[in-house]
Amino acid sequence: MTVAPGPGTLVSIGLPVRNAADRVEGVIRSVLAQDHGRIELVISDNASTDRTEEVCRDLAATDPRVVYHRQPRNIGLLNNFIATIRLARGEYFRWIGDDDRLEPCYVSRLLREFAADPRLVLVTSRIAYTGPDGKVASGDYTGTALRSDDPVERLGEMLRLLNESHLLIDPLYGMVRRAPVAAIPRRNMLREDEVFACKLALAGPWGHVPEVLAHRHWKLERIGVVARRLGVPSWQSHFSNTLQFRELLGWIRTADLTPEQRRRARAAIVRMYARRERRQFVHRARKLLRIAGILR
Repeated sequence: MTVAPGPGTLVSIGLPVRNAADRVEGVIRSVLAQDHGRIELVISDNASTDRTEEVCRDLAATDPRVVYHRQPRNIGLLNNFIATIRLARGEYFRWIGDDDRLEPCYVSRLLREFAADPRLVLVTSRIAYTGPDGKVASGDYTGTALRSDDPVERLGEMLRLLNESHLLIDPLYGMVRRAPVAAIPRRNMLREDEVFACKLALAGPWGHVPEVLAHRHWKLERIGVVARRLGVPSWQSHFSNTLQFRELLGWIRTADLTPEQRRRARAAIVRMYARRERRQFVHRARKLLRIAGILR
């Protein structure tokens, strides 16, 4: 039986961090300023070599809601994210980046959505993104398919959104029911965030709060740079679409779906893959034409 969240519900915020001494204090204070009564901030320090440990330990010493863990060695970007949700104790959980910020009512507002619909495994909100040029942009998701009881309808909607603007919705920075989400396996690979978003779509219905309650910094990185940050082989950057396609099909084979749902899910993934490949082909063709001097 699902118990509706209330003022006494423990909510964990997971902060994976490495070498962020100059900005992490603001993130921590943003979490501790929540108007919800029971907050746990779980920091997983991925063997930082700057003053991150000192800053975090000083703040943890002044507030018992801060739980600081230091990894003895660099365990990689994805594994550090996973560490925070495994170390957390709250019934609900949310990741936060090391230069992000939450509005004081973020947790309480999203908990109201969970309380209103016990089916939900995840609730997102609008996010304001600050780009490298300092400009702030925000989109909003207005659809209803992600709240559907049909897992394939939710998956199809998520696949559609992967080809839309990143401003619309970001499930990796929403609030989740911790236990079922922590149990979802993750593989360190390029586009893993998109694969994980699809797994979340299959896990259960989502809610959405159409208010800007979180703030993130955003910069577009080349796929080769992302590969280095993840610690994956550089060759993956040339086959990221295909690897993502195979990973999604593999997950569909093991997901709790009927044969008819599995067929529909495979068809939706194939359509998404075909769109990605066509777009990549056009991009490469234009690049070759520019090199040849045909396009200006």
